[in-house]
Amino acid sequence: MKVDLAKSAGFCFGVRRALDIAMKIAAARKNVFMLKDIVHNEDVVKQIKSKGIKKIKRLSAVGKDKTLLISAHGAPLNIFRKARGLGYKIVDATCPMVKEIHKIAQNMEQKGCKIIIIGDKKHDEVQGITGQLEGKAIVIDGLQNIPFKELKGIKKYAVVVQSTQNYENAVNIVGMLKAHIKELRFFNTICRPTRIKQEEIKTLPQKNDAMIIIGSKTSANTRRLYEISKAINRNSYWIESKKEISRGWFRRAKNVGVTSGASTPDSTTNDVVKYIKRMTAAQ
Repeated sequence: MKVDLAKSAGFCFGVRRALDIAMKIAAARKNVFMLKDIVHNEDVVKQIKSKGIKKIKRLSAVGKDKTLLISAHGAPLNIFRKARGLGYKIVDATCPMVKEIHKIAQNMEQKGCKIIIIGDKKHDEVQGITGQLEGKAIVIDGLQNIPFKELKGIKKYAVVVQSTQNYENAVNIVGMLKAHIKELRFFNTICRPTRIKQEEIKTLPQKNDAMIIIGSKTSANTRRLYEISKAINRNSYWIESKKEISRGWFRRAKNVGVTSGASTPDSTTNDVVKYIKRMTAAQ
């Protein structure tokens, strides 16, 4: 059986950059801490832990020569302020594309706009964006959850998007908002790697009998890939590793498409591809 591996599978620039920063700081300093996972992938988190970087639940005033590593998703401004006040040195591994969203949101708020964020309310990136602002942002995760009552009484709005959101979902929400808001500025802040992955996942499910999407169940961008693929090809399966693969998925398949989320290591993807090839060769 042919295995069709997506060109865009695996780490994006922001994840690779964050890991490089983490490895360098772990080698150079002791007492390096994180409040959040560097990225949303269990294997990567284990790798970070093995290098001596410790995950903590809260910042502490105890200890000297402490370093706080900020994850690729970013963090609210109050975390930076509190950490500096408690004597931490800060190493910021926030993705530059996420930083750009911060700048846009802050700039538009200063110009008198109420900020709307299209994204997952509990996601670290979205919390980081809201934490850059003086006022309270409105977070919308879907058409069915637009808070129309909250939109009344405010004249100017600016919309930014979580970098890993589904573009079509964002456009649909903005279209609905424009029907209720006179002055609205929309900034498509979905990052380029996400757009490339989402464009590729629209074609792979059409060309293959089955689809395998690899990534952590906590990964927002992987979930987006799975949702798009499943809507096109019902034989789409979301796994975290080769251990979850079922032989029955490929019973009638002549070819299978494989892709992986932006936080999924190449080693995990390669293991899955090799496993599929061995398993189907034996059928």
